[in-house]
Amino acid sequence: MSVVDIKVPVIGESITEVTLSQWLKEDGDYVALDESICEFESDKATLELPAEVAGKLIYVAEEGDDVEIGGVVARIDTSVAAPGSGDAPKTEAPKVEEAAAPVTTEASNETYATGHPAISAEKLLKENGISAADVKGTGKDGRIMKEDALAAIEVKKSAPAPAPKSAPAPKIAPAPTPKVEKAPPTLPPFTPTPTASFSRDVSREKMSRMRRTIASRLVEAKNETAMLTTFNEVDLTNVMALRKQYQERFVAKYGIKLGFMSLFSKACAMTLMEMRDVNAILDGNDLIFHDFADISIAVSTPTGLVVPVIQNVESLGFHEIENKIKEVAGKARNGNLSLEEMRGGTFTITNGGVFGSLVSTPIINRPQSAILGMHTIKNRPVDVNGEIKLRPMMYLALSYDHRVIDGSNAVTFLVKVIQRLEDPMAMLLDI
Repeated sequence: MSVVDIKVPVIGESITEVTLSQWLKEDGDYVALDESICEFESDKATLELPAEVAGKLIYVAEEGDDVEIGGVVARIDTSVAAPGSGDAPKTEAPKVEEAAAPVTTEASNETYATGHPAISAEKLLKENGISAADVKGTGKDGRIMKEDALAAIEVKKSAPAPAPKSAPAPKIAPAPTPKVEKAPPTLPPFTPTPTASFSRDVSREKMSRMRRTIASRLVEAKNETAMLTTFNEVDLTNVMALRKQYQERFVAKYGIKLGFMSLFSKACAMTLMEMRDVNAILDGNDLIFHDFADISIAVSTPTGLVVPVIQNVESLGFHEIENKIKEVAGKARNGNLSLEEMRGGTFTITNGGVFGSLVSTPIINRPQSAILGMHTIKNRPVDVNGEIKLRPMMYLALSYDHRVIDGSNAVTFLVKVIQRLEDPMAMLLDI
């Protein structure tokens, strides 16, 4: 009997532990070389672990267990041959009966995997209200893969709306019958209905790996930085007029809308190139300065907040920024972001306005030194050249590490960003 330990591989420099979120093969199943046997949830992404050798799978860890990098998650007995090969070596009969492998027949090739969605596919199906029973899997043994879920979503979107039900024929009222006075019925004695009891149930669920990581990093940022927030407001009249005037031509040429995020990202990137302190990172007693602006864009997902990075925003066109934001946001919500797409970043932008937030104090995304918080747009009366006018206004919040950035520099940075947004044509001309 030859048994090979299957260990958790090195995933990234900062990742020391993962959570076994789901087994893809049953304990005792035969697995082929490079066949995925389980899924791990790391701090930043969900990954599949392939089998290093072929043979019988033996569980070591259970679903929900936290396993260190290099830890043994399973073992594979390579002396067991594939079912039906006829080449299996003779071995002694086991003393304890093992669970029987999934039974297949000529009439049905279904196994435990048939109709069972992978994690990425399961998320998509839940988000779009589609039952796994209505989706045919094309993966191994009929497993529902991400591509199957996406195809089912497209079918659902393209399905015609159900035809409205025809109105029922009007009922013909019967001829009224003469009223006959009757004695009032005798009512039973009143019995009060017992008051419904209020629920006092509680439940306990283990936090996901991503949620635990977010929690620890937020506390770390609060405790280990001299964080301060400065506020200001921006008049978006000219930005909205620009989008309205050129939106159709922009979409016709680039196939994507000109949104607020590309304009804000560009304004921040151009200002970061002028104010190197805001674009710096503290490393011990040294400051690391950057001659580029890699901006992290906060994206809310069903499992938590992630911050994929758009590199060299200072050198990208507005359509390129919009396409990259759309790409990483889609990957984030589908759980397909790679570790490389979340590594680095010199500055972060988060937009709580999409959820209706009027004002907030965002927490720094360490090891960065600053983060810009966008908020909802509200029409408010403001003084415009001595006249009171309604303008689309947005509060902006810049949280920064006071160890790296002086208060005057933080305020200056925010003012420069506002000036670029209030005069977008000057920003487009880089003047």
